[in-house]
Amino acid sequence: MEQNPDKVAEVYDKVAKEYARNFFGEHEKKPQDREILHRFSQEVAGKKPIWDFGCGPGETTQYLSNLGIEISGLDISEKLIEQANLIHPGIPFRKGNLLDLEYGNESIAAIVSFYAIVHFSQEQVEQAFCEIFRVLQPGGLFLFTYHIGDGKIHLDEFLDKVVDIDFMFFNTDYISNCIKYTGFEIIEIIERDPYPEVEYQSRRAYVFAKKPTVNKVP
Repeated sequence: MEQNPDKVAEVYDKVAKEYARNFFGEHEKKPQDREILHRFSQEVAGKKPIWDFGCGPGETTQYLSNLGIEISGLDISEKLIEQANLIHPGIPFRKGNLLDLEYGNESIAAIVSFYAIVHFSQEQVEQAFCEIFRVLQPGGLFLFTYHIGDGKIHLDEFLDKVVDIDFMFFNTDYISNCIKYTGFEIIEIIERDPYPEVEYQSRRAYVFAKKPTVNKVP
């Protein structure tokens, strides 16, 4: 069952300050996150524009900026964008919907998206991948992450606030088939176990995918 994007935005607006405080510096606690982001930064060095979709309070955006990447962040929650602007001045952040991106075709050089699909149904995941494929330039790199598994977890409370939201899990076969069906070339899917006492105890996956380069007719 699909979750209304406005409802998701409302939840994150409610917990924005607590979310920013709780997840500040999260990559410093996750060695493989840092390894993956360094790899991404090397792959996209010198390219622009680069966007962090589902940026939240901007932790991934700032980490990549510190690695020398010129990057902007987008999130559906106005209040999370306010937190991002407050915590990471100098980086452009804006509100936007991953299911309906306000960018032209082939207008973005590379995209990173950490756990931005966690509130999507399978149909919404496919829609988001199609939108990302549309806005990426040929040869553009797409790095995203997700929780591995099946089903969902429903939360009535999150960060000490009353909420009504589902967190979704996806199996790797589905994600692999979906990303290839959209038109991407999969470079690599990397899975890992959760870090104890650092994060929710689900297996995680990082996916490097690329929009194929269009061969020009001579």
